[in-house]
Amino acid sequence: MEIFIPLLKDALLAAIAAIGFGVISRIPRRAYVWCGLIAAIGHSLRYLLMQGPWCQMHILGATAIAAFVIGTLAVFVSPRVKTPAEAYLFPSLLPMIPGIYAYKSFGAAVMCLFGDNQTSFDFYFYQFAENGMICIAIVFAMVIGATIPIFTFKSTAFTATR
Repeated sequence: MEIFIPLLKDALLAAIAAIGFGVISRIPRRAYVWCGLIAAIGHSLRYLLMQGPWCQMHILGATAIAAFVIGTLAVFVSPRVKTPAEAYLFPSLLPMIPGIYAYKSFGAAVMCLFGDNQTSFDFYFYQFAENGMICIAIVFAMVIGATIPIFTFKSTAFTATR
């Protein structure tokens, strides 16, 4: 029961971020609720896969699975609301962007430039490479996980606006 409140908070914040990104992306108003719901489900799933009591998955695998679920939900919701799946897909993926890894990678790159000796340079370069590779891998996992349902359910995905 102790995971319920953090999970609810995670879902709410993901929904707010997705709806906000949907607003600035100018998706139709009828898509706001669905966009927030899909983002909340996907981000909560990733949270459960990473922090849940029965599963301690790495962020890369959890992100790929959550992106696949987001893509699948977007494909099957889009014909009902008569909006392309991408209108739900991209804003719903936004909360899963690995900002902390990008931030740490950039910070380590700056510290590489201002390092005093070889030891500090090696330490910060290692941090730069590790965080940068994790960031890039997470983004690729999001892209691959989210586009598989679009190509798998092609007949459903491309009939939303017909």
